[in-house]
Amino acid sequence: MSWSRALPWIVLLLAAGLLLGDVRPPGGWPSWLGGGDSALRAGGRAQAQVERVVDGDTIAVTVAGAAERVRYIGVDTPETVKPNAPVECFGPAASAFNRELVRAGERVTLRFDRELRDRYGRLLAYVYRDRDALFVNARLVGAGAARTLEISPNTAHAAELARLQAQARAAGRGLWSACL
Repeated sequence: MSWSRALPWIVLLLAAGLLLGDVRPPGGWPSWLGGGDSALRAGGRAQAQVERVVDGDTIAVTVAGAAERVRYIGVDTPETVKPNAPVECFGPAASAFNRELVRAGERVTLRFDRELRDRYGRLLAYVYRDRDALFVNARLVGAGAARTLEISPNTAHAAELARLQAQARAAGRGLWSACL
């Protein structure tokens, strides 16, 4: 089939993909197609090394031999690095607190829920420090450095995080006193 005859079909398939949304196969694309998820599975876990803290709810890690950005599931901190957006109240403090919780070079365990990646290609994970098993996502919410962000289908810890947020808010911790 010549390119001139194949092009309309390619355009049609791409348009159908856009209309259907995320058409990745379960578990992501194979690593030989640039998916990088060969050792990462929804519902599974992986060991990672923190390379740097990006902001209050995102870290850069090396996992399964690849550089990845990890977005914490279930939490949302005020923005500090979003392009064309102002720095939000308590954003720098939330980022600093995240840097205290997880440091460059530290080993962490990533636990995945039902959806492995977000629309930006970041891994979605519950993050636990290997040195003491601290649940980082929960600590951020409990300290008032983050609000809960429940996005289905990744809701395994939604009730726990909501309880911690209610406690932080009632106690006026972090952003619950600084940004009202």
